Amino acid sequence: MRTEVDKLQTIGFIREATYPVWLANSVMVRKARGGWRMCQDYTDLNKACQKDSFPLPRIDQLVDATAGHELLSFMDAYSGYNQIFMHPSDSEHTAFITDKGLYCYNVMSFGLKNAGATYQRLVNKIFAKYIGSIMEV
Repeated sequence: MRTEVDKLQTIGFIREATYPVWLANSVMVRKARGGWRMCQDYTDLNKACQKDSFPLPRIDQLVDATAGHELLSFMDAYSGYNQIFMHPSDSEHTAFITDKGLYCYNVMSFGLKNAGATYQRLVNKIFAKYIGSIMEV
């Protein structure tokens, strides 16, 4: 866990937290293809958050929209959630505990209740002029 904390701190994804209101536990989870991922349990925080009901794409609609095209290309946004910065006032709500100290995310973390809706809203906004014509997201 210390190695992961050092890595995340070095690349600017996390910072030290002081006096957080919310505090999540951290666990290390083995990745399917080897290696480890540090995860936080945001159950309590998620219970206190309002649900963002922004619609996520439906697979059947994506499949139908691409039917009949001769060429399809797929893009995978590497660590997509981590490309979205947290609002500074919300950052401390993502605080988590490790044996090395308390930290919080500067970027959107996996496990947050509205991360999927936030990500989808941003992607839709970025590619708005292409969606439905040359792109589906």
